[in-house]
Amino acid sequence: MTLLAERPVQETASAPPKRRKRPVLPYLLIAPTLLTTAYLLLYPLVRNVIISLQEFGLPQLVRGDAKFVGLANYVKVLSDPEFWAVVRRTLWFTAINVVLIMVLSTLVALLLVRLGKGLRFLVMGGLVLTWATPIIAATTVFQWLFQSRLGVVNWALVALGFEEYRDYTWFADGEATFGILVTLIVWQSVPFAALSLYAAMITVPQELYEAARMDGAGAWRVFSTITFPMLRAMFGLITCLEVIWVVKAFVQIWVISQGGPGQATTTLPVYAFQVAQSLQRYDLGAAVSMLMVVLLVLALLAYFRQLYRQEREA
Repeated sequence: MTLLAERPVQETASAPPKRRKRPVLPYLLIAPTLLTTAYLLLYPLVRNVIISLQEFGLPQLVRGDAKFVGLANYVKVLSDPEFWAVVRRTLWFTAINVVLIMVLSTLVALLLVRLGKGLRFLVMGGLVLTWATPIIAATTVFQWLFQSRLGVVNWALVALGFEEYRDYTWFADGEATFGILVTLIVWQSVPFAALSLYAAMITVPQELYEAARMDGAGAWRVFSTITFPMLRAMFGLITCLEVIWVVKAFVQIWVISQGGPGQATTTLPVYAFQVAQSLQRYDLGAAVSMLMVVLLVLALLAYFRQLYRQEREA
């Protein structure tokens, strides 16, 4: 027994676990999609950056002998007072649209939460149809609505007793055209934001709402203390997506007013197109578009930074 007790125990070294080889087939299957997406996204951006650093007008487009001029195009654009006027107009246009979109979308989402099954289905169907309407088709409908002689809006206003709107030319007034474009973009944007917010709201536990109502909290108190804090990230994400959507809005503005009357509705995308096509200065147009991208990225980074701080403090 003593010899057995004193016998050293031989420890068997365990073999190192074999590393499992990752299958290569899934990566090969998604590689064409990833490469195509990267090409479609990166090539136009890189090409635009190159053009913005060149002297690239109509002669260079034909001959293909563009030469690099460094940051000369950016200096020329940034020293133009008209560019800064367009920037201010774009910021103002974006702020109005995004605020209206988020407020109306939140109200619609809250309405969907409270509606019964049948009415909810009808409202969601209308939102989906609005969202699915092509941009050109919706813009053409708005042109018909505000047509001076045969437009429904003028007919309705005159029927209500506003005779000053008989044959009123909406698109000859800068402020009126600006308001029509805001209405159009908000109308097109609300469905996506409202449905996204509704999908997020139904994930909030109902027990929290019941406890708040038992404590006597009203609708605004419930929203500000439960719904919004729990869905802060979702509200931030949708706000960022709507900022991007509004800033890059081009088709609606170009079809309705082409940036007019005067320069009342000229935003950065329209201004870049006007510079490139009307003046045939594709280099300056590329510089304007790149500056727009930089301004947009800086604004979104500032917003995300503020959102991150609020999340840390919470």
